[in-house]
Amino acid sequence: MVRKHQIASAIVEKLLQQDTCFTREKLQQAGKILENSSTPRTLADVLITDLGYDRHLVFRALCRIYAFREIRLSAASLTDGWIEFMQNFYKALDAKTREEFLTLKLLPFGFSERGQNIRIFVCPDPTARTIESLMQRAGIKRYEVAYGRYEDVSEILARIAPQENEFLNLVKEVAAEVTIIDEEEENKVDEEELTSALNKSLLVNLFEGCLVDGVRKGASDIHIIPKDGNCTEIYIRLDGRLILWHRQDGIKPEAFLAVVKDRTRNVDRFEWEMAQDGFIQRRVDAFLIRFRVAILPIVSSALGRKYESVVIRILDDRKVITDLDKLGFDDYARSEFIKAIKKPQGMVILTGPTGSGKSTTLVAALSHVMTPELNILTVEDPVEYNIPGARQLKIGNKMNFDQAMRTILRHDPDIVMVGEIRDAKSAEIAIKLANTGHLTFTTLHTNDASSVVSRLYKMGIESFLIAYAINLVVAQRLMRTLCKHCKQPLPAAEAAIASSLGYTAEEISRATFYRAEGCPKCRNGYSGRMGIHEVLPFTPEIRRIILDASSDVDEDAIRTSAMKAGMTTLRAAARRRAAEGLTTLEEVAAVTIE
Repeated sequence: MVRKHQIASAIVEKLLQQDTCFTREKLQQAGKILENSSTPRTLADVLITDLGYDRHLVFRALCRIYAFREIRLSAASLTDGWIEFMQNFYKALDAKTREEFLTLKLLPFGFSERGQNIRIFVCPDPTARTIESLMQRAGIKRYEVAYGRYEDVSEILARIAPQENEFLNLVKEVAAEVTIIDEEEENKVDEEELTSALNKSLLVNLFEGCLVDGVRKGASDIHIIPKDGNCTEIYIRLDGRLILWHRQDGIKPEAFLAVVKDRTRNVDRFEWEMAQDGFIQRRVDAFLIRFRVAILPIVSSALGRKYESVVIRILDDRKVITDLDKLGFDDYARSEFIKAIKKPQGMVILTGPTGSGKSTTLVAALSHVMTPELNILTVEDPVEYNIPGARQLKIGNKMNFDQAMRTILRHDPDIVMVGEIRDAKSAEIAIKLANTGHLTFTTLHTNDASSVVSRLYKMGIESFLIAYAINLVVAQRLMRTLCKHCKQPLPAAEAAIASSLGYTAEEISRATFYRAEGCPKCRNGYSGRMGIHEVLPFTPEIRRIILDASSDVDEDAIRTSAMKAGMTTLRAAARRRAAEGLTTLEEVAAVTIE
């Protein structure tokens, strides 16, 4: 049987011969990743996703090897005739074939100069193996596939074939099927009414529509909030901010909540008084997406009403970052982080509020140290991302989080990831793992890195165990980044407020600060988020401070010692990003405190 990295070996040699941007070491590393991957992957995917190579660089090199020509496109150069030509092509396809063409981003460009019966298609990945079979199903016998930049092809497709949310379209079509509730009715809901509501396609399509649109817009969470007056509001969280997605009036919130619970696994639709956790799986644009559903009873001003708040976390494995260089560490932080995760034992703790990217950093750390020679176990409740190469323990009714933590030592682990230190018991077991020859990754909720020591100490963990178990603590936050298309320099008068955030007069004179303007390509002047980090390595001096603690741990002394060793605080990291023109002074003030 031919191994995957052997299949790619010929391509690797050609890449080395024709492009000096690729090194043998990196390409050999890509071969190992391909060999150890539990799912089918391509060399291009590994080079881009895992090793951080520029997408355009990789595909231009591969296209030279496979003799695909490159065609440069621009949405600005679209003519009415060309738009009509491309739209007519997609309209002639059946729905399933059209979806596959759009998923592969196969753009009809025209006809070859070698003959009018040879169609030309432009695609960001002309090496995709499924293109040939797709062309056969579409009845296209003679064709040529050329390479075009991903961004250019995506922009053109967004204009000529925008993705429609079929569920939301159905909402409009079947609105008349749902009985609108009179607000004068008695504030009481019976189960027969809810069961009837489950069959109303308006509510089902509205729920499915918010799941699909949440994924397509890149949201991290969906919030469903019942309101008085027979109203339900649905919000999506984009770049850390909640945005109203839809307001449904005239239907009792309990009916919509019943639809949500009915379509969620591990949730009892008839339970209204207890918090519940469940999950949903859906295939969106040909990719399997998981949704984690949290349901919580809330108070209503109307007697007899059963209101619940629902928060749905969108778990999209396509967003998983496995390359440490993409996390945004500065040089000192990256060096200390890699040093800590390369040690054979000890604990690395990630701290920060919910939604600050802790799980993403942990997955990237595991990917960095993962080899087939190591047994890597994770204990998470719930599991957020599938990590190829790790054994992720399944938490359920017959094995809860505490039981998994107690039995994990008998499973011969080398590296353990504990999703979260929840209490003194889980902290004690995690510390024990770190002190018995295991490298342990975990998370905790504190405001900054030095607060972790106090939190563990107040949980009842002995100071000598804390001092010698922990390798490193990382506090992190996510900041919104400015849209590169519309950001504008801040006038000198307004830039003066930078001094209140800790900038020196010299730093203010050297830097150019920007404000969020807003344009069609962004959200209120921002596009995406980036991480800022406060990395605290446990030096001998810090271990001594912890060991000398009596009734309380001196957090200030720990912070001062760490800063002397080179640690950058969260506020200082945020200031650096604003000075570089990546974010605004308002975002620095909103995300960090001094």
